[in-house]
Amino acid sequence: MTSAPPLTTAPSHAAPDRTPGGRGWAVVGAIAGLAGVVGIQASLSIDAVYNKKSAGDAELITERLEDFVPNLLTLHFAMMTASLLLLVFAAGLRRRLQGQAPAGSLLPDVAAGGLLLTAVATLMGVAFSTEIIFGITAEDPPMDVEFAAVAAHWIGTVPWLWVGAGVTGLAVAVAAIRHAAAPRWIGWAAAVLGGLTTIAGMSPLQYMAGFTGPVLVLLLGAGFALGDRSTGRTP
Repeated sequence: MTSAPPLTTAPSHAAPDRTPGGRGWAVVGAIAGLAGVVGIQASLSIDAVYNKKSAGDAELITERLEDFVPNLLTLHFAMMTASLLLLVFAAGLRRRLQGQAPAGSLLPDVAAGGLLLTAVATLMGVAFSTEIIFGITAEDPPMDVEFAAVAAHWIGTVPWLWVGAGVTGLAVAVAAIRHAAAPRWIGWAAAVLGGLTTIAGMSPLQYMAGFTGPVLVLLLGAGFALGDRSTGRTP
């Protein structure tokens, strides 16, 4: 009597488990928010066009800008860092919300779109930074003082346009509070900061959004990195 051959297991061709594991995108978001905070503080410190002694005088503004080269460099690196990292955070946040938001919901796309809008604002906010730095430190040819005055106004305003982050906050708030697509505490925090940022950005005091927008992004990134216990599936 011969023994039966051992049973063999057929190779599995099932789709791999795609439940979310890493949260690197959220850590990137927290870093983007922190970079935004640093950049806003650097912009705030450059007062060449707001100082009473130089305001309205292009030549004095240009001379005063020479004292802020380290601040300009900080602004440039911080805002460029925020701009690039916001792209990653936008993609990760969209995927995260899609995993638990209702099918066909616009909220993930709106949340990501707000961050992309902010990334453009931070990028354009430092569009003239290197032009100013090299211009005011070069002896020949001298920098055009009228351009320096305009650029000084530019770096004191455009980097503050974080209203897109406010829209992201409101989208996350609705997704979390109404649809349970994210922790409720993140939703309420996003509702408060997102609301303040959006209202400020829509008002004549639109640059005030620069105070709350980066903090909102920092909170969202840290919240999803450290306080999100979701085990929902990702697309």
